[in-house]
Order: sequence, then structure tokens, then C-alpha cells
Amino acid sequence: EPIQERFFRPHFLQAPGDLTVQEGKLCRMDCKASVSGLPTPDLSWQLNGRPIRPDSSHKMLVRENGVHSLIIEPVTGRDAGIYTCIASNRAGENSFSLELTVAAKEVQKAPVFIEKLQNTGVTEGFPVRLECRISGEPSPQIFWKKENESLTYNTDRVSMHQDNYGYICLLIQGATKEDAGWYTVSAKNEAGIVSCTARLDVYTQWQQPPQQTKPKKVRPSASRYAALCDQGLDIKAAFQPEANPVHLTMQPGLVESDDL
Repeated sequence: EPIQERFFRPHFLQAPGDLTVQEGKLCRMDCKASVSGLPTPDLSWQLNGRPIRPDSSHKMLVRENGVHSLIIEPVTGRDAGIYTCIASNRAGENSFSLELTVAAKEVQKAPVFIEKLQNTGVTEGFPVRLECRISGEPSPQIFWKKENESLTYNTDRVSMHQDNYGYICLLIQGATKEDAGWYTVSAKNEAGIVSCTARLDVYTQWQQPPQQTKPKKVRPSASRYAALCDQGLDIKAAFQPEANPVHLTMQPGLVESDDL
């Protein structure tokens, strides 16, 4: 009788509530049991009333501060159910229960470019946008670099934008010659990473950007005036002094299709 009075039934100072964990992730259940005397209680775990045995994916740990943990990694659909933790010593026992719900595994898709960055030219002082479109699950993180320098924050002049439809944009207000160079955008998620690079050229006000469209083809006609005007030449220098402009037809040049 005197010995029995020294022992007390265990009780829990800390116990987790119901949990929802995604399939394939790690699940950790922590609890802390305390007794006022000796011996220290033994802890055991059950799933739906059946004892849980330690194995490659189920581990039971005890830390120095008295916290007991059940760790499940990776979680599968078979791990869902009612978990019961039982603390017992020679004076009695106590327990708590919780429900573990296993959510379906998240679909993962590595980022891909739907639309890539394009080489772009802009006249100095004008705004310019470097744009692309990216898809991926989960939604990827976006990183911008100019040459070897990361663009980590927005300024009043240079800002980075993205929307919920995968459109990515680097906006430069009032382009300067220092903005010219190679720009790289990278997209990263748990499934992978992808990058794309394009060049930005900045022209001075008097420069002409490279010709992007085919020049007009002018069909030869009696109207030398129309043909020469279309080429931007000086009409007075094109004719001999004795030429009589009255006999010249003043119709505009005819544009010839590439299909003809």
C-alpha cells in the first residue's frame, strides 16, 4: 500500500488535433505525457484499433524534453484513419485520438513556355515590354536576369508583372542605352525549371530600327514621277531640263503582290 501511493495515472500535457496531409508528404504527430511520480509511462500508437509497428515509413521518436512523436513518411492512402495514442504505467493509463485524412497527391507538371521571349528593339526614351507565357503545376516562381545580374525588386522605371493565366512581363518605362542587353526569364516549381533568353536593343532618336517588313515592289509604268516619289527621290533632279512634265501621268505607284 505505501508503494502504490507513490504512483499516479499518466495524463497528456500536449496532444495534436485532427490532421489533413497530402499523399506523399511527411506527417508528424507530437504529444507530451506527464506523471507526478515514477515510473515514466510507456506510449503506444494504434491505427483503427490495431497496433502500429515501426518500419521504413513509420517511426516513433522520444525527445529529451519528453515529447513523443509518430512520424509517417511518405503518407499513403492506407495511413488514413483514427489514430490513438496510449500512455500507461502501473498506476493506470490515459489516451487521446485524432483522425488523419490523406488528401490526393497534387498533380505536378514542370514549367513550359507557351510563348517565349522575343528579341525586341525600342527607341530611346520610349517604354518597352518583354513578354512571355508559361504554364506549370504548381504555379512556378519567376526569376528575371539582365546579363548576369538578377532583377530582384521593382523600381519606378523597371517592374516585373505576372497574372493568373501565365503571362509574364518585364516593363521598362523610358528605355535608355544602359537597358540594352540580354534578358533571361526562368520559371521553377517542384517538378522542374525552364529558362528563355532574348535581346533588347535600344536605338537613339536618329537611328532607324532594322527593316522588319519587305519593301514595296513598284510596277514599272509611264509614271516616273510616281515611281521616283515612292523611292523618296528629288523629282526635280530626276528629269532632264527639256522634259515636259505635262505629258507625265500623275497616278500613284501600283503595289505588286508577292503572288504575282
